[in-house]
Amino acid sequence: MAQAQGDWQYGYGADGVALVRYERGERDGRPWADRLEVVDPRADLTAQAAFVQTELAGWVVSGPFTLGEELVRQGATVLRHGHTMHRSLTDTPPPEGWAAWARTPFRDGLRAVPCDRGAEELAPVSRAAFGPGHPDHVPAEEQGDQGEQGELGEQAKVGKLAALLAGQVIGPLLPSSALVVDGTDRVVAGAVLTDWNGLPWIAHVFRDPARGYPGLGRDLLRRVIADVATGGATEIGLAVTEGNRAQQLYEELGFTTTRSSLTVVVP
Repeated sequence: MAQAQGDWQYGYGADGVALVRYERGERDGRPWADRLEVVDPRADLTAQAAFVQTELAGWVVSGPFTLGEELVRQGATVLRHGHTMHRSLTDTPPPEGWAAWARTPFRDGLRAVPCDRGAEELAPVSRAAFGPGHPDHVPAEEQGDQGEQGELGEQAKVGKLAALLAGQVIGPLLPSSALVVDGTDRVVAGAVLTDWNGLPWIAHVFRDPARGYPGLGRDLLRRVIADVATGGATEIGLAVTEGNRAQQLYEELGFTTTRSSLTVVVP
């Protein structure tokens, strides 16, 4: 049994004590228990898994890694193994200072502009950044042929980006967000930052791999992180998928992993 309390749904065991809580949403056409966490310290892993299998059958569930592993052992399908990372903006400023990060130059005639362009313009670059072989690649979003399937994939990608830019996914867009354009004003990279319940969040970072600018993602991130820091924020966060090489970059920029989770489809 689940009951809503504010933004959270609480799941109760047979004894009437809350076992878990989660935020309800929708993912891939299924109900989604996002950010599921245990609230009863007495509940062992077996009890947690039993609740999910009974009350959330057919759902997508994103929760602690150990619970996800147990659900997988019992037949659930893994959608994503992810990590939440945070960086303090007050305790560990870069040795060269935030001002130096803010002045990070771009090569090849590229320049930064505000993130004020439509999803249709950003979608081709975003899709190219997460092509086949990338852990965040979504085959359904491949452009493919100009037939119906390709058009549906394009619409799906544009729709997701539009929702993100409109603040409908991870909170309102922050002005620290930035795009990188070339000499013809074509977008080649971007960093979308949002306000997630008061915490600046790096929601989406993308770079056109065909541009041939190794390190562009690092240069862009240094600039947007510095902008957030000098704006008075004390911390910034992001999420990264296991196997994404960007995780090493985030660590080099001062981020540390604070939580690991599995997202699964419960049979």
